[in-house]
Amino acid sequence: MEKTPTISDVARLAGVSVATASRTLSRARRVNPELQERVLAAARELSYAPNPHARALAQATDATVGVVVHDISDPYFSEIASGLLGAASGSDRLVVFCNTYRDPERELAYVRHFRAQRVQVLILAGSGREDREFGAAMAEQIRGFEAAGGRVVVIGRHYALADAVLPDNVGGARALALALAEMGHRRVGLISGPPQLTTTSDRLAGFRRGLEEARIELAPDALVAGDFSRESGERAAHALLGALPRLTAIFAFNDVMAVGALRALRARGLRVPDDVSIAGFDDIPIARDLTPPLTTVRVPMARMGELALRIVIEPALGTALRIEHLPTELTLRGSTSRPGTP
Repeated sequence: MEKTPTISDVARLAGVSVATASRTLSRARRVNPELQERVLAAARELSYAPNPHARALAQATDATVGVVVHDISDPYFSEIASGLLGAASGSDRLVVFCNTYRDPERELAYVRHFRAQRVQVLILAGSGREDREFGAAMAEQIRGFEAAGGRVVVIGRHYALADAVLPDNVGGARALALALAEMGHRRVGLISGPPQLTTTSDRLAGFRRGLEEARIELAPDALVAGDFSRESGERAAHALLGALPRLTAIFAFNDVMAVGALRALRARGLRVPDDVSIAGFDDIPIARDLTPPLTTVRVPMARMGELALRIVIEPALGTALRIEHLPTELTLRGSTSRPGTP
């Protein structure tokens, strides 16, 4: 099937920017007569017909914010949503959430959906994927959205180029590894997230870096993958304890999996932190209310949502990307101690 020509094809043939081609064909602003003729000639040669959905997006006055999240029931995304909604309430904008259930095809479909609707701004609230094909497909969608006049901000590390809000996952995990090493832990088990997510790879890289600095080797069987759910944390903890019965600490890559791991430890009659210390990541609200309170790395989740909303409703900085790095903070609580020390 022959590919339908796009505004990018017209701009490329005419030797102008996508913005110039768009202004010429929409007659939104006057353009240099020579450039105008080149654009019109290219459009005729390609038999280009303006996309009414793209034109609606470029001229939209609708104050809707499209937000794509992995799992709104996950407290991590709930906190981001809370910050985002708080910021939106002061700008008279309607926020529409779409839940991908961590399905990459669904994520792409939602972005295409927002491109086809009267939506000015889009926030992708979830980490990217270590997948070149997916990254290229998402990058194409983002370029098309922005070429039509939209604004996109991502939360977390993505391979698609866009303005971004990035938590320091690497630094937070490194700090936790060094803290556990300083307590005297040498046999540590890890419950990671899905291996294809950049959040997982960043937290793993940071924790490995901290262990290397402390001259501690991670055992071959010390890593079990979860899916960020409580049930997967429980299963992974049982697997770790079966493979490494003498481990003294478990690091779950999010607090929800750490809660599952606590359940597994209690089911085996193990005391926390007397027998096994446990730590999570994110600092969701319930973390401090657990028994014992959970050691974790605090991620400013609500602040991330608030900042993403504020960035996405502001004009873009020309061709320069705006990248906001937010620090994380190690929070030591009662679920960790020196090995064998209550």
